Parts: sequence; C-alpha cells; structure tokens
Amino acid sequence: EEFGRDRIEVFSSNYELYGDLTARVMSIVSRESSEFFRYSIDEAFVRMEGADGAELKAWGEGLHRRIRRQVGLPVSIGIAPTKTLAKVASHYAKRYRGYNHCCVIDDEEKRRKALAAYEVGEVWGIGRRYGARLEAMGIGTAGRLADTSREAIAAAFRNIGVLRTHRELNGEDCIADEEPAKKQSICVSRSFAGMIGEEEALLTHVANFAARGADKLRRQGSAAWAVGVFLSTNPFREDLEQSRCFGERRLLSPTCSSIDIVKAAKECAAALYRPGLLYKRAGVVLMDIGDGGGVQTNLIDFDAERFEKKRRLDEAADRINRANGAETLVLGAQQYPGRGAGGKSPKFEEAVRRQFKSPCYTTRWCDIMELR
Repeated sequence: EEFGRDRIEVFSSNYELYGDLTARVMSIVSRESSEFFRYSIDEAFVRMEGADGAELKAWGEGLHRRIRRQVGLPVSIGIAPTKTLAKVASHYAKRYRGYNHCCVIDDEEKRRKALAAYEVGEVWGIGRRYGARLEAMGIGTAGRLADTSREAIAAAFRNIGVLRTHRELNGEDCIADEEPAKKQSICVSRSFAGMIGEEEALLTHVANFAARGADKLRRQGSAAWAVGVFLSTNPFREDLEQSRCFGERRLLSPTCSSIDIVKAAKECAAALYRPGLLYKRAGVVLMDIGDGGGVQTNLIDFDAERFEKKRRLDEAADRINRANGAETLVLGAQQYPGRGAGGKSPKFEEAVRRQFKSPCYTTRWCDIMELR
C-alpha cells in the first residue's frame, strides 16, 4: 500500500525461512572466530584475543560484508570487553550508519559515552520491571547504574543478575561462555485463522502442534514425562459460550517419539473437547523434560526392538523434513480428509492466517527461486 511517499510491503511470518537463514549466518560467524557461543536464534558471542581496536573494527566490518554478500542479511556487530557492553555496542551499530554496522567500545572514554545515552531499561539483564525500580531510585541510564556503588545495588536488589549486570557494565567479564540451558518445558500453540467447532479438525491441529513439539525435543536431545493440552474459545465473542480448559497425560516413560506424544496429545484434547463450542486457540505443552539419552523403558512397553524402531523412524522422518521442507512427511494422525472431494489436511503452518507468507526459497524444492 502507498502511504504518502512511503511504500509499505506486508509479509506474514515465515519461521522456516528465518530459521534457515539465521543458521547460515551463524555458520559464517563460527568459521570466522576461534570461540563461538550461540545465545539465541539470531544472537551469538565470539571471543577475540590479541587484537587491538583497529583490527577488531576491520574484522567486524569484514564479517558484515561477508554475511551480506553470502546470505543477503544485514547484521549489527558490537565489540567490547564484556558481553553486556558488546550488546550496548551492537545497539549503536544498528542505530547509527556512521559505525558501518560495527561499533567497538575499547576504552574508558567510549564506555562512558555509550552508557551515558543508553536507557537503563534497555540494558541486557535489567528489563522493564527492574528498570522501573532503578528509575525510581534516580538511575535512568546505564551510565548512572555503572557509577552507582556495588554496595548500593546489592542493598536494593537481591537478584544476582542485576549485580552481575552492574559488574559487566564496569568492564568485568562475568557471564559464562556457554550455550543457553535446555528448555524445561516446550509449548507449541496457535490462534486459528477462524473458529473450529468440528472435533476431528481440532484434533488434527493439536496433533500438528504435538509433532512440532516432539521435533523440538529431539533437537535439544531431551525427552518429556508429560503432555499437556489447552483449548480456548474466542474471548472477544461475548455472544458465544466461553471455555478455557487444560488437561495433561503422564507418560509411562519419558519420550521424544512423535508417535507417543501425538497420541497422548490427541487423547487429552478429545477428553477436553465439548460439542457445540467454537474454539479459537489450542496448544500442546511438553513438561517434566529431562535428558533424552539412556531413557528407561517401562515394564508394560519393555520391547526394546519396538523402542528402537520408533527412534529410527523419527530420525528418518527428521532427515526427510529437514532436507525437503517441514511436514513433507507426517504421521497419519496429523491427517484430516475434510469434507468432500476437495478437502485436505490442515498443516501446522496453516493454523494461522499467513496469506502474505514469502516462499521458503532455501528449504523447499517447490519454492526454489527461478532466474530468467
């Protein structure tokens, strides 16, 4: 659409494409550094030893050019003595063109200047709640926080994270070089494009959510002891009967098998379903997550061969889906024929309205870009 002299393009979320492109970015960053720690889907830290400010600046700008040329994405690079200061530097690299996508904080003058103009609520590890408390104490910037004595911060906050952030802002590197901890629970949920009243259609969506959760479990090498499901009607439709409910199924042994998790989720959803209601949202929660290695099978399902077959089946399905695109291969429980000859099964990505979704150029054969 046209708004004045600006042209606005509207795109729907495309998690598959975003995940693949960020993985490519992380691959380039890891090759360009000796120590690499991925913090989230689109953030990472690297450790650089023995280089001065000019060399680090040249390295950062070169890294940005390589990523832009090979992946087509712009990135912001912050370089500083601590991770928190590096996040501050990255903020300035993103906001101001003069930094050429890379900001280096390598001396006391630059540190003080950067923190003096940085809102305390935006500091990594502070957030809105602690930011409001600090502002009430007259500490409105990261610079004021860094200049406040450690004793005063300790007296006002019992949270060790705030004290650690205070030390980081003063140039003391004290956040461990490690990957984020594995999730202790995994939730996959969506608000539907419309409202769903038919039981089989609702259960098919729940099965897709459960399968996506099982995939996330396997990716982090974990297994779950319990599967929970919640169903919710549309709270904005006051003319309709309302319901919000949650149920769970304990598993006989921890698992990351799509077959077991989807089965438990559908059984749970079927017990919660009430005919006549129109559901707007549903979700699956995997709980009591532990290490997926060395799972102890139960006495009822002690068939080691069957356990191994499920594991190999999941591995094969994961390879196919990662090579050819998500949901290339799905369980029969995820299939719903619909009504009439033209009906088809709803996929995970179809649970929400995404009519402006760009193609998955890098992960689906049918979406590969054609050049003329």
